[in-house]
Amino acid sequence: MSDFNRRIFMKGAAASAGLALAAPFVSRGALAQGSSGTVNIFAWAGYISDEMLAAFEKETGIKAVYTPYGTNDELLNQMRASKGTGYDIIWPAVDRVPNYVEFGLVQPIDESKVKWDRVLKSALTGSETLGAVIGGKRYQVPTDWGTEALTFDKSEFPLVYGTASYGDLWKPEANGKATVRGHSGLVGLGLWLEAQGKLPHPMRDSFKDEATMRANYDVIIAEAITRKANIAQFWSNENEAQGAFRTNGAKIGQTWDSSAAGLIKEGLPVGFVAPAEGALAWMEGVSLPVGAVNLEQAYAFLNWMLTPEAGALYANHTSINTTAVGADKHLSEASRNFFAAAYPGDALEKLWWWPVQDNWFVALRNEYQDKFLSA
Repeated sequence: MSDFNRRIFMKGAAASAGLALAAPFVSRGALAQGSSGTVNIFAWAGYISDEMLAAFEKETGIKAVYTPYGTNDELLNQMRASKGTGYDIIWPAVDRVPNYVEFGLVQPIDESKVKWDRVLKSALTGSETLGAVIGGKRYQVPTDWGTEALTFDKSEFPLVYGTASYGDLWKPEANGKATVRGHSGLVGLGLWLEAQGKLPHPMRDSFKDEATMRANYDVIIAEAITRKANIAQFWSNENEAQGAFRTNGAKIGQTWDSSAAGLIKEGLPVGFVAPAEGALAWMEGVSLPVGAVNLEQAYAFLNWMLTPEAGALYANHTSINTTAVGADKHLSEASRNFFAAAYPGDALEKLWWWPVQDNWFVALRNEYQDKFLSA
């Protein structure tokens, strides 16, 4: 990501979070240093490459053991089942961190052990209201951010920024050719309906209380069921989203940025672009389970992830954006080109940041998702 685009990102995050975010500065600190031992990492599938594991061990002498998961719900369910044990690091979306705090599954970050000058100040400050800080205590350090937007076949659905919309997924010409994730597909549809003045309340207000959520979602689910024939396949993880395009006939979809980037790397003729209503933006980071036993090694990995070199390794591997200061200087040309195509014009100013998803909201959103999937 260029310095210019980072500045726009900060402006967009500030607008959505209601904050005045500071500009980034370049870290001059030494690379993270650990001693020895092991750190057990439970992170999203595809997030940590063999190259990253080798580089971390070479730099710190610590062996990282990486176990992948596919969804936020899978992570939360595993942590609840184990009562926060079994891993030293987990990687939840920031808007879901309050779920872990409510269930007593994560411990506060020891802020004296974090190299804060390595984190983009915009991400650090923005994360405070997006879910990382609860009751005055920080439970996550932001390491990356990305979006869910429109993936499209360049020949059949040549979308262009400015006119591309979540509504393109639901038009008659997309019949049997679209893929969405159940619960976030309903959010995208809701944003399209909101833009047309068809929701009783602003979409963002759905996250405030049950009555408002149900009022909006009753409208959304009715529209979704009416247009369900458009869906060639639902997805819930990276492999399923990519498989929809590879083998199951999808020509347009609402997917993660990393899903589209992976297809592009394979040579498929797809593009990825933010819709007019705003790409769904999320932030993630490192949290420490209450049962973490290798804390020194966990903080060493966290601080290493925030170096420019490690941040760039991560971004080049995943096509997800790092919060490490100075990483943009190490990005590959492919990563730069993907970012420029995905967020042209004012797209970064219009990012739609996920609000905190409290446990009551997650339960209700799953209820509506189930209605959609089973209709």
